[in-house]
Amino acid sequence: MTARTVMVQGTASSVGKSLVTTALCRLFRRAGLRVAPFKAQNMALNSAVSADGGEIGRAQAVQAEAAGVAPTVDMNPILLKPEGDARSQVVVLGKPIASMGAAEYHARKPELRTVVAGALARLRAAHDVVVIEGAGSPAEVNLKDRDIVNMDVARAADAPVLLVGDIDRGGVFAAFVGTLELLDPPERARVAAFVVNKFRGDVGLLQPGLDFLTGRTGVPVLGVLPFVRGLRIADEDSVSLDDRRSHRLPSDGELGIAVIRLPRIANHDDLEPLEHEAGVAVRWVEDPRGLTDADLVVLPGSKCTADDLAWLRATGLAAALARRAARGDPVLGICGGCQMLGESIHDPLGVESPLGVLEGLGLLPLRTHFAQEKVTARARARIATSSFLGDAGPVRFDGYEIHMGAVEPLAGARPAFEVLERNGAAAAVADGAVSDDGTVVGTLLHGLLENDGVRAALLRNLRHRRGLSAEPGRRIAAREEEYDRLADHVLAHLNWELLCRIAGLETPRPAPVATHLTHPSRRTPAA
Repeated sequence: MTARTVMVQGTASSVGKSLVTTALCRLFRRAGLRVAPFKAQNMALNSAVSADGGEIGRAQAVQAEAAGVAPTVDMNPILLKPEGDARSQVVVLGKPIASMGAAEYHARKPELRTVVAGALARLRAAHDVVVIEGAGSPAEVNLKDRDIVNMDVARAADAPVLLVGDIDRGGVFAAFVGTLELLDPPERARVAAFVVNKFRGDVGLLQPGLDFLTGRTGVPVLGVLPFVRGLRIADEDSVSLDDRRSHRLPSDGELGIAVIRLPRIANHDDLEPLEHEAGVAVRWVEDPRGLTDADLVVLPGSKCTADDLAWLRATGLAAALARRAARGDPVLGICGGCQMLGESIHDPLGVESPLGVLEGLGLLPLRTHFAQEKVTARARARIATSSFLGDAGPVRFDGYEIHMGAVEPLAGARPAFEVLERNGAAAAVADGAVSDDGTVVGTLLHGLLENDGVRAALLRNLRHRRGLSAEPGRRIAAREEEYDRLADHVLAHLNWELLCRIAGLETPRPAPVATHLTHPSRRTPAA
């Protein structure tokens, strides 16, 4: 059997395609179907390790989890990880093949189209329905002859298209009509419905506009999705940080956590669990003033460690981190952040820098060696050395590794963690380091703070340092609960019967999930 397909495209980037796709994956799963997500090409620095050990976009891993299936490289066969304004690392079927400029990459499109077709065919052979996500806009006329992610995929999969527009940014009717006008007639015929996203206000006042839209185009409106707040689902890329950049100091009784927003920040979703904790104020900062009075400073992952290390020095943040460590105030470095905290970075092959050897921040006894081969692994680990992240003990937790460099401990180094499993195989590998006083910690493990025990120990220890009472402990929502909350939100505001007719499916309307936790009001992109 070959799976049915439905495709989610958008009038622009960041209109909510990824979350709409996630919601549909969850709803089709709850309707009893075997469902898988698919995105032919993703450009993002938030990535994940698939069940088969390859690297894919974070959004497709999230969508697979919502669908109740293990993520595979077929769900995102091409991942572009920007390294600068004009170059990207190209990851094909989970493995990096080269760093390419735009012209070189476009020249490879014919062979990559074959890769995309094969991945989609394998997914369709194993599932009942595949929910396909596009990228950017299908109306980018300068790129249409090299398209391998929007209408080219819709045509190959014979997929009807749901076109999503963001009404919150304004101009949504012009965006819908303009997108259709720029499509070729066969492409225009594939657009089966509009989805108006991120709406605030009275839908009744919007109805004349919806009637105009359908009358003008002949395309029905599948639904109007209200803006949803505090959704604990990982963002696709760092553009979402633009809404959350803040220099707000914590109020009385709150912990203040400052995350350095590196120019090439990667996997910033590592910190999202902290943003949903009661009594915690997370701020994303770009200069030393943002570190004022922070209970913890986090140096996150980076796609270009050498460039971001130079930026830290140019902005004065490197000196501010050194002063902080000298005072014994907590600093956490994750992946690229861990490498920067070390003594030096050696790059003889010029993977990231032509300089060969770079001086690190010197806050941890570590040395990084860059190599051509990337490490991608799902990991299970334990705390090895006591620090503000918790005490050494039998607690096990899950995470993942995505890095080009191997980190070598120097004399006297104490590991932060011990990796016990990599991709399901037993291991005994020291990870990262802890400073002598336990206040500077570096680790290569992403996903650390998704673990309730580690996160609770971190916040408990930070509160103890400040002399604050223990937080009463409102449990933040698990991801499974959040997928159901998102799915219920979308289900309540779209025409399920029309959706099933568009997708060629005969399946009953899934029942909503009755209980959801209370969520904070952090501004989060809507479904």
